[in-house]
Formats: sequence, C-alpha cells, structure tokens
Amino acid sequence: MKHVARKRFGQHFLADGAIIEAIVAAIAPQPGDPMVEIGPGLAALTQPLVERLGQLTVIELDRDLAARLRQHEHLKVIESDVLKVDFAQIAQDIGATKLRVVGNLPYNISTPILFRLLAQVDVIADQHFMLQKEVIDRMVAAPATAAYGRLSVALQWRYAMENVLFVPPESFDPPPRVDSAVVRMLPREDAAAISLPLLEELVQVAFSQRRKLLRHTLGRWLEARSFAGAFDVQRRAEEVPVEQYVALAQQL
Repeated sequence: MKHVARKRFGQHFLADGAIIEAIVAAIAPQPGDPMVEIGPGLAALTQPLVERLGQLTVIELDRDLAARLRQHEHLKVIESDVLKVDFAQIAQDIGATKLRVVGNLPYNISTPILFRLLAQVDVIADQHFMLQKEVIDRMVAAPATAAYGRLSVALQWRYAMENVLFVPPESFDPPPRVDSAVVRMLPREDAAAISLPLLEELVQVAFSQRRKLLRHTLGRWLEARSFAGAFDVQRRAEEVPVEQYVALAQQL
C-alpha cells in the first residue's frame, strides 16, 4: 500500500534519483561508519546509504514507516521522537565513540532538532542535513546580514558549516512550498568551553529586538547580572561577531 505523506509529521519524501546520488556523494559513507539517519521515510536515502555502510541506525516517528523499515535486516530502527533520543546512548549501544548523523529533517521542527544535537555534540563526528534553504542561510550567515541571528551564533560557535547542495521543490513528493538545501556540519575542535544554556539565553535576549541598540536589551540583561566587564552595547545584535558573543559568555 502506498504511504500517504502526513502533514502533522511534516513529511515530504525525496524522489529525485540524481539529487539522492548527489547527497550520498556529499556524505561519502564508508563501510562500517557508525551512522544514524533521522526521518528515513520511504528509505530513498536509506537504501543507498546502507548499501555502502553495511549497517545503519534509523530514527522514525511514524509507526507505519517504522514497521516497514524493520523488515530490512541491515537496519536498526528506533521508533521515537528524535527530540527524545539520547545519541550518546546510541553510540554506546553500537560501540562507537562518535556518530555520523544524516537526515531529511522535518521542516516544522528542524531548529529544535539542531539544538537537541548541539547539546550532544560531543558524540557527533559530522552531520549532513537537508533543510529548508532559508534555515541553512540563517545557519551559515555572516554578521551584519539580515539572515544573521540566534541560530547563526549558537551553531557557528560549535560547528564549521557549509551549504553543499541546492534541492528544488520538485525533487520531493509531495513538493514543499519552499526551496531546500543540504548543509554539512563539522564540530569544531577549538570551540570555547561555555555553557550552552547561557549562550542560548544571551543571544535570545540580544536578538529579541534586533532593530534596537543592544543597550535596550542585552545591556539591561547584563546590568541585572551585575556584569562588570567591557562589552559595547552601542551596536545592534547583528553587528556583533560570533566570537564576541562567545567571549561574553565566557566572562559571565
């Protein structure tokens, strides 16, 4: 029976063979790589991956799709909401130090998934995700651009990122109303050791009124914390480079 895409799960199934090949080439799976795929769906990406890997762990919330995937002898299926998955536990279960994580992320919860993985980045070797192109533009944005914001700062602190492939709507069934792209995310070895919740709160406050000078938002937040260090709040949030936000979090 044909599976009908479920809107509540944000399902859009990849159906373009050339795009699938290009994504697999970008991921470059090697035999035995400890890889986890989020949202395998109808296995368009899953099948070419497992053929190269030998074994693959997949996370699928849709119980009908999970039941189909369990029929594949080389797949380990975790039927769960990815936002509740412990990736460190997966690594331990398969005897890996670091995981390679891939997937066509549901666009309606892509940002929470990215932050969930950010909190578990110590067990991540690399990540390749298909996302809404607009989200990837925000992830890789430079300071003083309209796309630069909370997501840019939090992710660029911990990852080196690259937009590696454009994916048009007609590559999916059903086609989404937005353009998509594939991003490569490599955890930085030189990332400063700071509290992720603190950085998240700091940038959320900073970008809460991005048209105003920081003295109206972050300045007041710093005063409430009795911050005695130096930080120029006579700027807008988008004018502050990632490393300066990170340095501020270190001082705090």
